[in-house]
Amino acid sequence: MRTVYPWRDGNHFKLLLDGETFFPIFLTAIAHAQRHIYFEMYLVESGQLADRFVAALRDAAARGVRVFLLFDAFGTRGLRDADRARLAVPGVVMGYYNPWNIWHWKRYLVRDHRKLLIVDDDVAFLGGAGLTDDFWPGRKMPAWHDAMIAVRGPCVADWVDVFHKTWRHWSRIALPDPSVIQTHVAGMWGRATCVGGGFGQEIKHSFLNRVRSAERRVWVATAYFVPPRRILRALKKAARNGVDVRLLLPGALTDHPAIRHAGRRYYQRLLRAGVRIFEYTPTFNHTKVALCDDWVSMGSSNIDRWNLRWNLEGNQEVAGEGFIQDVAQMFATDFARSVEIEHARWHLRRGRWRERFWGAVDVWLERLSTRWKARQRGDDG
Repeated sequence: MRTVYPWRDGNHFKLLLDGETFFPIFLTAIAHAQRHIYFEMYLVESGQLADRFVAALRDAAARGVRVFLLFDAFGTRGLRDADRARLAVPGVVMGYYNPWNIWHWKRYLVRDHRKLLIVDDDVAFLGGAGLTDDFWPGRKMPAWHDAMIAVRGPCVADWVDVFHKTWRHWSRIALPDPSVIQTHVAGMWGRATCVGGGFGQEIKHSFLNRVRSAERRVWVATAYFVPPRRILRALKKAARNGVDVRLLLPGALTDHPAIRHAGRRYYQRLLRAGVRIFEYTPTFNHTKVALCDDWVSMGSSNIDRWNLRWNLEGNQEVAGEGFIQDVAQMFATDFARSVEIEHARWHLRRGRWRERFWGAVDVWLERLSTRWKARQRGDDG
């Protein structure tokens, strides 16, 4: 399989769980920035968390750090004008991905779903969390559960390149020249993979290849599960071949109940094939992580057709013993906090009409988006 970025040795990766852990680390990195900050984000909403980041970014700019913000135009609808004005200071450059254009309204479906923070070309953070109080403790509801990864080493240069390539389409302001990235002795192997924006379907193809070649386990956590047919078939085949296939999916606590109901219509076939399904109950499980044997892919990409068809996504792949163990422990903890769906009792469930209704809506949207995507390729070509 051809990829844009190769596997690179000499990296250091760290798993960061939940907003109370990773957001303070992000803010500390911003506070220690010396040259420049790249921040690419889908969901940005005004609130306590956004206030902290706005203040930190303003302080960095006041110190002479160059701050480049690339926010998705749709995902920032909840960012108040007052907060946008607070960021309009010398040293901060803001770009909005794919703003509304009435003449190209179909292209508005394409969104920048990546969550990427790079500081001084030294460290990159990416994962699934947005800049919203939903991920921050202190709300009436429990904070959403999510995972991010801290990257140091040669892979950071690839994430810098990803940001540069996307930025050039939405801003005429030149970015600083990339720095030379330090290689860590006895580091881990890693590879940057993306979807959209000229990167094709790297994340999906890489995941499919790993599922098909798995010998021991395929554990997948995703916030939205409406998989392409090839992924669905690969998961069932792996389970029939004796691989430990488990899905960690949201329970009743979710921001999109319709997507959950549409995805649950696949449970019967998956359970029959031997796939184990766990629904996370403490809060909304927003994690996006795949563990196949001793390989991990984590980032912004869900296992659903809409994500993989329309969005810009970014995942970090890792092959390294210590990090693999950390991810496996995360899964073990989350499985223990979940309710396992039992095949013998699944047929007794209530509310199957929701699965049929939202499943029909999903099929209609899939057909419609397929036609739109084909027309878009024709318009661009």
